Amino acid sequence: MAATTADVELPLFPLASVLFPGGRAALRVFEPRYLDLVRECARGDRPFGVCLILAGQETGDPALPAAVGTLAYIRDFHRDEGGLLVIEVEGGARFQVLRTRTRHDGLIRGEAALWPDEAGCEVPVEFALLQGILERMIELMAPHWRHAPRSCYDDASWLGLRLAELLPLDPPEQQRMLELTDPVERLASLRDILPRFQKA
Repeated sequence: MAATTADVELPLFPLASVLFPGGRAALRVFEPRYLDLVRECARGDRPFGVCLILAGQETGDPALPAAVGTLAYIRDFHRDEGGLLVIEVEGGARFQVLRTRTRHDGLIRGEAALWPDEAGCEVPVEFALLQGILERMIELMAPHWRHAPRSCYDDASWLGLRLAELLPLDPPEQQRMLELTDPVERLASLRDILPRFQKA
């Protein structure tokens, strides 16, 4: 999907994993640049951008972020046993970074074009097995989704995004699933990957 004009300017939080639209993540925050990011976004009730790291690390020198990421909305926060700030975030719309600049403290800010939400699409019958697999995974790994209505499992976009975040995919595979814009194509890719996790 081509992006030509910037819709938002936002701070970026490079991660070693992908945040998917509608997904949830707990982020430990301790570097001053990211504490500033949290303060800025919490004060203005604004999202920041989460992008997969393509090169570099989550800490230290600025990392190279992927061009396609996900808006992250802060839903809650607390201190862990060691006193570090932990923020609970929820994924929003996807975006494509057009330009970046790095502040003196290493915080990356990007001008980004927002991607539209995927159109609603019913899960084709040939992917019904994936619905059952996701139900079992949610029961074991994601209790916050246990009360999702049945209509969610019938939605190809929701089904694919939840599977992509719960399956033990490599980060580049996660990123590919994020960047796909056809929910049925995403389901087909996930179906083809599944046998890798079913080997004894």
